[in-house]
Formats: sequence, structure tokens, C-alpha cells
Amino acid sequence: MTEPRWLDVNTPAVQLRALVWGPEDPHAPIALCLHGFPDTAYGWRKVAPMLVDAGWRVVAPFMRGYVPSSLANDGSYHVGALMDDALRVLQAAGPTGRDVLIGHDWGAIAGAGLAAMPDSPFDKTVIMSVPPAAAFRPLGRVPGTLRLTARLPRQLMRSWYIMYFQLPWLPDRSASWVVPRLWRQWSPGYPAAEDLRHVDAAIGAEPRWRAALGYYRATVRNSRPPERYRELHQHWLSAPMLPTLYLHGLDDGCASADFMRWVQPILPDGSASAAVENAGHFLQLEQPEVVGRHILDFIGPAR
Repeated sequence: MTEPRWLDVNTPAVQLRALVWGPEDPHAPIALCLHGFPDTAYGWRKVAPMLVDAGWRVVAPFMRGYVPSSLANDGSYHVGALMDDALRVLQAAGPTGRDVLIGHDWGAIAGAGLAAMPDSPFDKTVIMSVPPAAAFRPLGRVPGTLRLTARLPRQLMRSWYIMYFQLPWLPDRSASWVVPRLWRQWSPGYPAAEDLRHVDAAIGAEPRWRAALGYYRATVRNSRPPERYRELHQHWLSAPMLPTLYLHGLDDGCASADFMRWVQPILPDGSASAAVENAGHFLQLEQPEVVGRHILDFIGPAR
């Protein structure tokens, strides 16, 4: 497959750059792929060829704060802002009415919000590695609450970094050791050298790293997003309305694959879920052929 080309998207708050693989035909439907933390749009490089061979136009933006996209001039790293960015990239790429969204990690969180929109422009959504928040809300009335509660202490241990990121000063200067540690913890045994180089180029500099931490700080602190994102932001805690495929690696060291049992009941008709063997958190890089087949079985060839 040829090297990706670039798509530049200027918005009021951020200048976004996206990698584009596949046909230049504006009628080819889009698979909009959103990466997470600590990753980049290059994390889709192994799955993109399979989607392109099936006729999809793959568009993968670098999320706000990640080089070569800019820092957000409004300082917002709320989920609603990520959803707004995704919609603006889709609009710039040329929506066809047959487009799908594929999100991993923070991209999955934004994707779940976009799938919960009553007037979402996407046909289907693929969410990977991070369960939709609606699967666990409200905690006291979730089926199997005791079983879920029993899993929370171990999950809190895995999620140490989220609380660490809330501290002042120290986390802002720790990218050099946090990023490789998380990749080792989340995808044990995966040779991440190439991906770590991409991540360092994207968020290795302190202002960029601070922006990446801003995603966690805005969410944990439940700060109020700017007005332009508030309507979108209200959807990210709701259950998906679009047919959704949920994928999770069985060896994920970030979030346990056990949580899949709570995801399935909140997915709408036409949805599916699958656990991916021999894959951790970055399953699209560890098992790209398996993940690609699951995705294509769900979204089908471009039509």
C-alpha cells in the first residue's frame, strides 16, 4: 500500500492533521479512526491496508495536542471537544452518509459519545479496549453489581496512572518513563520501539505531554467544557444508539477483558462483541489481521 497522504483541518480551536489511506474518490465511504493514549494516528497503519483493500477510505487524525496537530487554543481536552474534532475531520474529508467510526482508548471514549448521538452521521461504530461508560452506570443498579465491585480493587491498581496524573508538577515531567512503562504494562511482550518513537515525536515535549494529561484531568475533575462542546459532551456517558462492535484484548493490562460482560447488555440491536486472543491493550497493532477481520465482518466492504 502506498504511503498515506495528509489532510489538514482548521477549526476555531485547533489545527488538526490526519493521515489518509486509500482511494481519492470522494464517493468512497470513510472509516474515521481515532487513536488514544499514549499512541498516535500511526497506530492504525497495520489495519488500514485491510480496510483500504475492502474499498474504505481510512482517515486517522492526530488528536488535539498531539504533533502534528496543534495545541487547543481554548485549553479544552474534554470528551466533547474530541467529539467535535472528529465531526470536523469527517466534514473536511467529505462525508458520504455511509461512513463508520473506529475508536481505540480515548478514541473509543469519543466514539462511544458519537455513537450515542441521536443524529450521529455514522452508520456504525467500532469501540476498542475501553468499555463505554454507560456499561457501569449507575453503579448501584448495574446487573451483577457485586461481581463488578469485586473487580474494582484490581482495576484501580491497574489505573494508578490516572490518579498520578492529577498530581501537580511531577506528572508533567515524567513522559520519558511513564510512556514505555504503560506500553509494557498494557501490551506485555509487544515490541513497541517503532510506536514509542511516534509517541515521543507527538507528545514527548512538555507542552504536548501536558496536553495529553489534560484529557485525564478534564475528565476526573469533571470540569465544565467550553460552550461550543457542551451539547456534544452530554452524550459520552450515554449508551450507544448505533450498531456497535466492541473489541477487547484478552491480555489487556490496562482494562480487564472481564468487563466485556457488562458491555454487551448496553449495546443496541445489530451490535456485536469479541475478545481477541494473544493481544493486549493495543490489539490493532498486536493482532492486526484478526482485528481487521472482525471489523470488516461487522462493517462489510465499502459500497
